[in-house]
Amino acid sequence: MDLNKLNSIACRIFFFVAFVLLAVSIIEKIMNVTGHTILRGSSYTPSRFLEFAIILLIFVIALLMRQVRELLRKSA
Repeated sequence: MDLNKLNSIACRIFFFVAFVLLAVSIIEKIMNVTGHTILRGSSYTPSRFLEFAIILLIFVIALLMRQVRELLRKSA
């Protein structure tokens, strides 16, 4: 397996996990407003899940920038 394929797979997995964490964060915040919770006993707050999602998206951006750099080197 070459590096470009691994990079693509990692980007897709990180993006999907970040999207799921964002959805959990939004749903949990809405549930908290109504007085309920879906994360019983979890020590993480909705804002913490949002932070994890943002961290994963930063990794996705870094991986995509690396791909762009490699494509620019090949074309030059």
